[in-house]
Amino acid sequence: MTNAVMPTYARMPVTFAKGEGALLWDTTGKQYLDALSGIAVCNVGHARREVADAICAQAHELLHTSNLYQIEHQEALAEKLCALSGFENVFFSNSGAEANEAAIKIARLYGHNKGVAIPTIIVMSNAFHGRTMATVTATGNPKAQLGFAPLVEGFVRVEYGDADAVAAMASNPNIVAVLVEPVQGEGGIRIPAADYLPRLRAICDANDWLLMVDEIQAGMARTGTWFAFQHSKIQPDVMTLAKALGNGVPIGACLAAGKAVNVFGPGNHGSTFGGNPLACRAARAVIEVMEHDNLTARAAELGEYFLSQFREKLAGVVGVRDIRGKGLMIGVELERDCGELVKQALERGLLINVTAGNVIRLLPPLIITDAQADQIITMVSELVQAFLRPAAGERAS
Repeated sequence: MTNAVMPTYARMPVTFAKGEGALLWDTTGKQYLDALSGIAVCNVGHARREVADAICAQAHELLHTSNLYQIEHQEALAEKLCALSGFENVFFSNSGAEANEAAIKIARLYGHNKGVAIPTIIVMSNAFHGRTMATVTATGNPKAQLGFAPLVEGFVRVEYGDADAVAAMASNPNIVAVLVEPVQGEGGIRIPAADYLPRLRAICDANDWLLMVDEIQAGMARTGTWFAFQHSKIQPDVMTLAKALGNGVPIGACLAAGKAVNVFGPGNHGSTFGGNPLACRAARAVIEVMEHDNLTARAAELGEYFLSQFREKLAGVVGVRDIRGKGLMIGVELERDCGELVKQALERGLLINVTAGNVIRLLPPLIITDAQADQIITMVSELVQAFLRPAAGERAS
């Protein structure tokens, strides 16, 4: 590995050269089954023909003009996202962190327009919203924040899943918004109670706050609906997207509804590359594939299958704390840190991830076959059982 790349990742010792569907091949020709999707990015699989064709066609036509001019594919993508989500308008960026930055700026400008002195956003424990200064402050991971003080003011943190803690903040006159993940991905596939988002919606309505949902990992059919908030039958004021929206082509989106729609005006925010013709045409192709293949239903069906099979195969295994998921966001929580399983799986030709130290996170492409799902379930179950099996000396004692 070259020293010319900044060492910001502890990269695995493998370089991939080709992908197709849920499969990858490294530079030696070894095949791998991808149960991570580039961290919930390649939801329609690697090298999907329709997406590749759209990218190639657009590259031959036009890559960039800037947002000083109207962009046909951007407008069409915005209309489609609004139709799928119930939101009213969209700002396009290049990443999830940038989408969350836009949401934070909407909340602050919304507060200043109301005369709030220090517009403050309620954020959650174990949250992950990005690596920029504002989003890393909103993130609930001290390791991600270490060394970057002073952090940005204007955030207060409460326990994820505790709506009462949010309600208790009503006495703070500076609160203007709540920022929350409907399902926490980096935090360990944490799924709140079914009434959590509806309660947050009611609290925000009662206090004239914005409800802002970060769907960067959970959105785009991953949980069995287009967007995870739709399981709760509520309409947020702001939603952020990225990751699977472009299936690997960088694109982020910040959507607004209700009180948030007209907060931004000309000059309030911008992006040189955000929403360019290439990224937007790729995203349109991704959505078309998802609709054609009915991937929301497929994710819901496979998610239930994964959970039932893991619960059967790992029943009674000492050291398995919990098995949970929403659609194809699956978490197997162990009683101790298990990061070494990532390398063990890689050696067996399987890509997985461990987050929060002790949660095996599975985010396979939504297009995986039944046989590939069984293969993932079998290999992960075997890895967990071997990892948790007492050593000979422990059994003797």
